[in-house]
Amino acid sequence: MACMEIEKIKQWLKANLDNERYEHSLGTAECAAKLAKKFKLNEEKAYLAGLIHDCAKCLPKNECNEILCKLELCEGEFENCKTHHAPIGKYKATEIFGIDDNEILSAIRWHTLGRKNMTEFEKIIFLADKIETKTRPQEYTAPIIKILEGENGLDKALLVCYKNTIKSLVDRNLKICTLTIEIYNSLL
Repeated sequence: MACMEIEKIKQWLKANLDNERYEHSLGTAECAAKLAKKFKLNEEKAYLAGLIHDCAKCLPKNECNEILCKLELCEGEFENCKTHHAPIGKYKATEIFGIDDNEILSAIRWHTLGRKNMTEFEKIIFLADKIETKTRPQEYTAPIIKILEGENGLDKALLVCYKNTIKSLVDRNLKICTLTIEIYNSLL
């Protein structure tokens, strides 16, 4: 895994993300490493993926649009600009940090929408993003963290995350990506 040193990555993130997003990235990295340990996955890779998962979140819109033109997005993904940072983040992880590990890149790519049949590694990065405790409210994170302790915890926790996401989108009268519905149905 040829990439920049962690401290240099943190410096780049601190300079290119707002304070809350930087703290969220640190929290996601820590949570991802804990989940990796719990589910017997590579903790260092999980920490790195969690750390840089949102590296494209605060990029200027014109830069994002330039990169988006080069990428393949799934159906409906173009419509929601809040999810664009995930595929752009995968692109930037290679370009800026020299990440060439497909497991890390895929976890970054799918950390917002997810995908059907996610790998265990993708699941823990997806969940760490949602349940890190530095910036996420405890009333949201605590029930999901508790679910992770039980049998088949990863999939049950994912189902709760998707259920919460769908409810939130409906409550705000926002369009729901077909992929989100497909993932929810497959988890049921």
